[in-house]
Amino acid sequence: MTMSDPKHPCRRRTRAVRVGPVTIGGDAPVVVQSMTNTDTVDVLKTAIQCAELARAGSELVRITVNTPEAAAAVPRIREHLDRMNCDVPLIGDFHYNGHRLLADHPECARVLAKYRINPGNVGHGRKRDEQYAQMIEIACRYDKPVRIGVNWGSLDQDLLARIMDENARRVAPKDAVEVMREAMVTSALESAAKAEELGLPGDRIILSCKVSGVQDLIAIYRELSQRADYPLHLGLTEAGMGSKGIVASTAAMAVLLQEGIGDTIRVSLTPEPGGSRAQEVIVAQEMLQTMGLRAFTPMVAACPGCGRTTSTFFQELAQSIQDHVRTKMPEWRLEYDGVENMTLAVMGCVVNGPGESKHANIGISLPGTGETPAAPVFEDGEKTVTLRGDNIAEEFTAIVDRYVARTYQRKIAAKS
Repeated sequence: MTMSDPKHPCRRRTRAVRVGPVTIGGDAPVVVQSMTNTDTVDVLKTAIQCAELARAGSELVRITVNTPEAAAAVPRIREHLDRMNCDVPLIGDFHYNGHRLLADHPECARVLAKYRINPGNVGHGRKRDEQYAQMIEIACRYDKPVRIGVNWGSLDQDLLARIMDENARRVAPKDAVEVMREAMVTSALESAAKAEELGLPGDRIILSCKVSGVQDLIAIYRELSQRADYPLHLGLTEAGMGSKGIVASTAAMAVLLQEGIGDTIRVSLTPEPGGSRAQEVIVAQEMLQTMGLRAFTPMVAACPGCGRTTSTFFQELAQSIQDHVRTKMPEWRLEYDGVENMTLAVMGCVVNGPGESKHANIGISLPGTGETPAAPVFEDGEKTVTLRGDNIAEEFTAIVDRYVARTYQRKIAAKS
């Protein structure tokens, strides 16, 4: 039994929320999502990035809706995606003026699959309640789910002041960090309760409480999961760039996911200049797959290298094979059942090479420094061929392709 099994005792039970064709919570697996960084007004550029994210594996894509021009662009973005045969659900990200944009642009409100509302910046005082109510009423009118997304950088200051006053009256007051955490959880729960009072069904609500600190995120979501059965969206607000962002996101979310907390995730990486936005999708998928929660694409185990492997060939082959399976996966996913569970190994010397290769579905053990220039290939634990010469990479790639075609059931044949 794996954590992705809905019967697993550690899996937190939540309501199921439908977002277009995607289910979040309930018995559904953890959903991967991402967000564009294009100017939404640039319809074509935004549609292209949405499609790229979807092809990379993002099951939901969020877009900024911050101006009347952006709201007017949303239906055109949806049209472009439909023409591309890309049915990824679009989420509208609203701050400050969402009540006006949704009211003034009904077609935008209609084509979005979900609204993200930040209760900390929908307004102040009486306006806050009125404007929040207006957004919830529009969600009810169009039968749209809502993510109530609390951010520590834009926490409702009136609520925070109230929590601080209550804390000051305690015999043993909590410290400032604990007060902040409590304010975030309270904001999410009170906002959800208000949405239900306004008529939004509980199975149309998702909650999130995003912070940038790993320990803060873990503590807040543990508390939130104990006090509500809404599906939870996980993610650090600003994870950072490169390895720092990947490590921070994984350190925080892996703990929660292992405890059965979290129904949809986003890895909020800062892209390198000119880098692909899809990197955050790949990291989210690899996190879930290495934890055994889901399978997205064949995983490649590779030798880290040591003094026995002074050649860089095994590194180049590992990169080539990893790129190959990711490139082929959209085609394989349509054609073959189960190929995403395939494992591969590219090893660099005789110490662990044969053993690791035998444990994978298909693996190759390359010669280390001073070893015989031969590379045995193993398929399902059995040596099938030994490769030599200058074309090992091309030959091994062809073996992988033949293995897929031979091993995994064709979906067309299965349906017939």
